[in-house]
Amino acid sequence: MSAPTHTKVLIIGSGPAGYTAGVYASRAMLEPMLIQGIEPGGQLTTTTEVENWPGDTEVQGPDLMVRMESHARTMGTTIVHDIVTSLDLSQRPFTATCDSGAVVTADAVILATGARAKWLGLPSEDKFKGFGVSACATCDGFFYRGQEIVVVGGGNTAVEEALFLTNFASKVTLVHRRDELRAEKILQDRLMKNPKIETLWHHAVDEVVGSTAPLGVEAVRVRHVDTGAVTEISAKGLFIAIGHAPASELVKDQLELHHGGYVKVEQGSTRTSIPGVFAAGDLTDHVYRQAITSAAMGCMAALDAERFLAEHGQAERETVLLPMGYGAEAPAAE
Repeated sequence: MSAPTHTKVLIIGSGPAGYTAGVYASRAMLEPMLIQGIEPGGQLTTTTEVENWPGDTEVQGPDLMVRMESHARTMGTTIVHDIVTSLDLSQRPFTATCDSGAVVTADAVILATGARAKWLGLPSEDKFKGFGVSACATCDGFFYRGQEIVVVGGGNTAVEEALFLTNFASKVTLVHRRDELRAEKILQDRLMKNPKIETLWHHAVDEVVGSTAPLGVEAVRVRHVDTGAVTEISAKGLFIAIGHAPASELVKDQLELHHGGYVKVEQGSTRTSIPGVFAAGDLTDHVYRQAITSAAMGCMAALDAERFLAEHGQAERETVLLPMGYGAEAPAAE
């Protein structure tokens, strides 16, 4: 094994929070290292049109993440395509061990590992994962041209997936256990106006039905949540869109968590329960969970890390490059 690599700031994760932290930490001359993780770019790489990113009326999620990565790299962030498999926060410098065998030590760590798709937990769902059951419409929608598809969920993700899948499917059935959606009103309006989409209220998926030779989905069995009546929907694909869970496995036994696994940070900051460790984005946010709020927290985390290092004599405060009005002092009059 090669000798450990040391960095002042180690950023773990590569969504909007991670890349923004990279931009700001680079501007503070901290020479950060960012380890991308298992899904470079995060959840936005599985999103199609993004219409609420300031400055872009519409932008493709993957394209936005390519731009963010390029920005962070150009500013000076060292970006590594690897996966952190263990993280020791018991002492500084902190130590991260990667899937490749590489070891990185850091004076400060910014956690931006985001969240991952939730699954229903059905044995039949697990059996057909990758063979008709998916959690990513943009990844797999193309394979269902002219087919009937079922989407389960009621939030923005479910509605966006259903709308996107109409580009390929002959029919999309949206299954939701309640009688109203949680998605934004503009998305609900588009859903209701789309002739290819049928909404099935008060139902939950009971079982995925399919063939074994070859392995593939043929139908989705749903159950009425009140009456218990079972209905079988003919479908070649089932897309799960019931939300996400924070990817906090690396730190679950080291940092204080709350709300089902989200990393707890001090109010108004990104400081965690261990000094020198900061967290940003969906890993901490159980309320908003937006790309713009994740990016904002990435900025906060970099500034918090810079302040921490300055207090410990490992960074110079005057190197921070902030716009006028945001903490930067005006130049002295000549």
